[in-house]
Amino acid sequence: MRHVYVFIVLVFFLAGCSDESLDLPSEVEGDRYALKGCEEELLEAEDFVQQESIDRIVVVKKERKMYLYKDDKVQSILPISLGKNPLGAKEKKGDNKTPEGEFWISRKLCSPKYYRSLCISYPRPEDRAKATKKGLHPGGDVTIHAQPAWNASGKGDNYTLTQNWTHGCVAVTNADMKKLWYAVREGVPIVIQ
Repeated sequence: MRHVYVFIVLVFFLAGCSDESLDLPSEVEGDRYALKGCEEELLEAEDFVQQESIDRIVVVKKERKMYLYKDDKVQSILPISLGKNPLGAKEKKGDNKTPEGEFWISRKLCSPKYYRSLCISYPRPEDRAKATKKGLHPGGDVTIHAQPAWNASGKGDNYTLTQNWTHGCVAVTNADMKKLWYAVREGVPIVIQ
């Protein structure tokens, strides 16, 4: 029943919107983000991160917030969305849970589905071992990502940030991802609790 309600809300939200009223960025093609220019942006981001870096990320699931640190001082607090099943740590592929523990940003990724992503080093060897012991697949491809193309303009942020809608990832607004893209380098530790 909840899925029907979410679908109805989305239909009402999108019903009055044409592509013109959404003011979609030119990097959206249909229901996907275009990847042109992203490679150059990756290089720019790596040059810029030397000056404006975040050296630690902490995600507090129960608060639905991401804390960005530099030199042990909070630089910014971002609202987030989590996996559809937010309670507890990820145990297996398809459980829609966001993993918990200490990880690092393993790479930056241009995403046709979610604009930009920062890949998280899940599953760790201990996550694989725990899942294997239970006869499960630990899952993978967990990221901090931005919004789907239908929300490229950010007009739906108030809705998406009140929902846990990912498959286990941490989602932020496109505007916040743009900041993260330039402030976070590969190897930055991230704690999810």
